[in-house]
Amino acid sequence: MTYSIEKIKELLNKIVPWYETNLTLFKSYIDEEKDLLDIFNNKLSLSNDWNIWFINSYDSEWTKKQILTENKNKSQPEEIVRQLYLIKLVHDYWYPKEFIKCEVWVIFGHEKKRADIVIYQSLELTTPWIIVEAKEPNQRNNIQQLKSYLNAEGSPIWVWINGRDINVFLRPYPKDFEVMPDIPKYSEFEQVKNLDQPTKWIRDIILSRKWKYNDLVEYNETQNFNLKTIIEDLEELVLANSWVDSFNEIFKLIYAKLYDEFEAENAWNGELKFKSYVSAEVTGKEINSLFERAKKEWKDIFDNLDYIKLKPEHLDICVPKLEKVKLFWNNLRIIDEAFEYLIPEASKSKKWQYFTPRIIIDTCVKMLNPTNEEYVLDPSCWSAGFLVHNMQYVWEKYNLTTYRQKSHYAWKYLYWIDFDEKSAKISKAIMLIAWDWKTHIFNENTLDYKKWTSKALVWLKDENLIESSDNKNLKFDIILSNPPFAWDIVEKELIAQYRDLLWNKADGKSIDRHILFIQRILDMLKAGWRTAIVLPQWVFNNTNDKYIRQFILDKARILWVVWLHWNSFKPHTWTKTSIFFLMKWESESQRQKYINDDYEIFMWVNKVPAKDNSWNYIFLKDENWGDILSDKNNFPYKKWDLIYKTDLLDIADAFIDFWKKKLSDWDKMFSFLNN
Repeated sequence: MTYSIEKIKELLNKIVPWYETNLTLFKSYIDEEKDLLDIFNNKLSLSNDWNIWFINSYDSEWTKKQILTENKNKSQPEEIVRQLYLIKLVHDYWYPKEFIKCEVWVIFGHEKKRADIVIYQSLELTTPWIIVEAKEPNQRNNIQQLKSYLNAEGSPIWVWINGRDINVFLRPYPKDFEVMPDIPKYSEFEQVKNLDQPTKWIRDIILSRKWKYNDLVEYNETQNFNLKTIIEDLEELVLANSWVDSFNEIFKLIYAKLYDEFEAENAWNGELKFKSYVSAEVTGKEINSLFERAKKEWKDIFDNLDYIKLKPEHLDICVPKLEKVKLFWNNLRIIDEAFEYLIPEASKSKKWQYFTPRIIIDTCVKMLNPTNEEYVLDPSCWSAGFLVHNMQYVWEKYNLTTYRQKSHYAWKYLYWIDFDEKSAKISKAIMLIAWDWKTHIFNENTLDYKKWTSKALVWLKDENLIESSDNKNLKFDIILSNPPFAWDIVEKELIAQYRDLLWNKADGKSIDRHILFIQRILDMLKAGWRTAIVLPQWVFNNTNDKYIRQFILDKARILWVVWLHWNSFKPHTWTKTSIFFLMKWESESQRQKYINDDYEIFMWVNKVPAKDNSWNYIFLKDENWGDILSDKNNFPYKKWDLIYKTDLLDIADAFIDFWKKKLSDWDKMFSFLNN
């Protein structure tokens, strides 16, 4: 019996929850060729209310495999991974099914183990050519175990796959192993099968393949790479034992690859050079050359004396893992997950500064409703999320589609400040991936404004954004910020600059960093304009911090407060957080008018989290079929993005509706919602 596409999707979702994200390596087969998955049931009679589901194995033996027992909620997700890869072997790599067997006993030294898939070198089915280890989605690979498998009898190529991530190892005896970007096609195998040392020849053939920009684009349309997992694999494979700073070396490779994509897109032949070559020396030479040109193209990111410290043999392992990932115009949610992981744990714990989940950023931007003529600042930019999403929001809102329109807005109206050098690199990399990094990025200490460099001050003065001679008061229209929590400030000279806030504080010896940010943000905000700040919840309700609330009330109107779900920033911090939305008083008379009245403050609790208790993001599913839903209006990306399952954007809509009604009555402070 042939089942409908809808039924197959329903079954897939029961076997592999969120299969759209967990089986991305097989996206084309799931989306377009579901009939290749020969799924059938074994319902014994019409009276039975349960089904046992099977799949016919796509190999030489065509045996049936059990994949789901519905009444017991038992499933075999790794079987789906295996069958999809079998389909890929036959349809993409053209291996005859007669050469392929499943669950074959293979000897590993003194141990015997069943191999999930074996592709043999001939119809005799005696000598393995490729052995595949299939795992269920989200199961992490064991690199050391996989390398030990390379000693299995007679198999030069090993593949590890879990539906979303893949590792390909080749053993060109007597070398231990090499990481490969791909496996050989059957036609390539036929070229070398009768030659001496076929493994060496097949390696050269794979590495000599032409790799062009259009190939990269086409390949990424059917793949959603997990960049975080790739970086984890690189750390295990080489970075942890190479005595280098993983963050810096990965970033050098990312910038080299960005430059390669940038150059190839505009080259007459479109040929990409960020790839593995027939020797480690050539790979090292080409990747280092790309990095040197990237330094010249995008100055102020790396020092002129910076160079890639990874040795050629290290690059020979790292490059194949990255070469097929398209970075320009990639999904920034995925990029952020990778960069969040990349920041050293010691650095994060010391500075208490974390990536802001993008759904929180989108909520803030939507509620502040920026225009295309408002100056926007993030004074603790970290991963640049606030400014990038603000930029994309304005592009879509005003239909800015040409390079000139987009660049003009980004260059003139967006400003970033962060004292951390790594943060500046992240911000510029994300801006490159999103569009163009040529915005005003200041590597300064936001709080210590008296020591800002002349470069920052010149840019601010050119746009008439400095109000006072001591640089204290600026004139930004919108400020979005998630300042670093905690990390006490003890420098007396710095604390002295914040007397407006601290005059009523009993203990003036030290102060949490984010508290000083409250005054700094309001000092940098133009009178009458607005800000969104992520702060610990206790700022609003802790008895000892009444002076903070009094300072805020004296300087600004509290528009609304959103208490975020406690999972929002886990596992990085267990601090409960809120978003404070403020509008700086336009004048003293305005302040007096509202202070003397009990004006309304919009308050809401974020009850539906974007993360589960394991801190994985939760996405919205179709109620009927269980598919994860995508946003077809995911501007500016060419591909759809997943929709978070959360009430945050509903809260934003409720806020907008509530205050638009007030605006129509009398409260003109919310006129920005009609812009």
